[in-house]
Amino acid sequence: MTKGRLEAFSDGVLAIIITIMVLEIKVPHGTSLQSLQSLWPVFLSYVLSFINIGIYWNNHHHMLYITQKVNGSVMWANIHLLFWLSLFPFVTGWMGENHFATWPVALYGIIACMAGIAYYFLAHCLANIHGKDSRLAIALGKDRKGIISVVLYIIGIGLSFLYTEVALAIYVLVAMLWFIPDKRIEKIYKQETPHE
Repeated sequence: MTKGRLEAFSDGVLAIIITIMVLEIKVPHGTSLQSLQSLWPVFLSYVLSFINIGIYWNNHHHMLYITQKVNGSVMWANIHLLFWLSLFPFVTGWMGENHFATWPVALYGIIACMAGIAYYFLAHCLANIHGKDSRLAIALGKDRKGIISVVLYIIGIGLSFLYTEVALAIYVLVAMLWFIPDKRIEKIYKQETPHE
C-alpha cells in the first residue's frame, strides 16, 4: 500500500466519523430559540469532538507529508488509531445526552487517551521505518507533547469521578496543546511547501 492510499482511507474514515457525530444532534421539536437550550450539552460535546478529530486529521496529514513509505506495521498502527477515533461519536453522544455526567466524561477521557496512545504508536512506527536520522524521527524527538497529553488525559479520567468540570477542562487543555499543527513537523512542512 502506498502512503497516499493510507492517507486517503484515513481521510474517508475521519469524514464519516464527523458526519456520524453531527447526525447525533437531534433537531428540536419546537420552533423558538428556547427549544435549542436543551441541546447545549450535546452541541458542546460535538464541538470538542469535532476539534479533536480535526486535530488528528491535521497532524496525521502533516506527519504523512514528511514520510516516504509505509509498511504492514504502519498500516495496523493506523487502523488502531482509526478504531479509537471511530468511538468518538458514541462517547460524544453519551456525554452530551447525559449532561456531562461522571461515567460519560470518564469514558470520553479513556477513548481520547487511547487515541492519543495510538497516535503516539503510529508516529513512532513511521519514525522507526524511516530511521533515527529521518526528518520525522528528528521532528518527534522524545515526543514530550505526546507523553504529556496522555498523562493529562489520565489525570482527567481520575478527576472525572470527583469534578467533571475539571476533567473537561483538562480535555480542552489537551486539545489546545494540539490545536496549532505540531510545530516540529510544521517547520519541515513549511520549508518544503512552495510559496504561492
